[in-house]
Amino acid sequence: MAAASQKATVGAGCFWCVEAVYEQLPGVTDVVSGYAGGPEKNPTYQQVSAGLTGHAEVVQITFDPDQTSYRELIDYFWKTHDVTDPRGVWPDFGPQYRSIILAHDKAQLAEAKESRREARKDHEKPIVTEIVLLERFYEAEKYHQDFVRRNPDH
Repeated sequence: MAAASQKATVGAGCFWCVEAVYEQLPGVTDVVSGYAGGPEKNPTYQQVSAGLTGHAEVVQITFDPDQTSYRELIDYFWKTHDVTDPRGVWPDFGPQYRSIILAHDKAQLAEAKESRREARKDHEKPIVTEIVLLERFYEAEKYHQDFVRRNPDH
């Protein structure tokens, strides 16, 4: 019997780019851009991009655990951006573009922290990625979804 799909939520700068990167990975069945990590309820892109909500731009990845694991997705995360820059992810700086992993449960939280311990071996500077439990994911506005695919010249 096939395993039920699972979700992972990460932020690594502008969600358009993160979405495009994860959509290409084997076992990933869906990637949705959104906001998480802050207290504001029902944030808008204008609020988040202005740094007014505490949220980060993130993607929520749905994956088939028979084809890829949560750990493989998180191990890949460390290679997709500069996880040592506390300003955000170039060229987008500010807390809304911070490096963040939002675990869906305590098992994912432990797995992400163990992955970070392993990733430290590959970085001279300290990793600044925030790892927390996901409280709430807010889907971004429709025009942000599949942005790179719909706007290849952007």
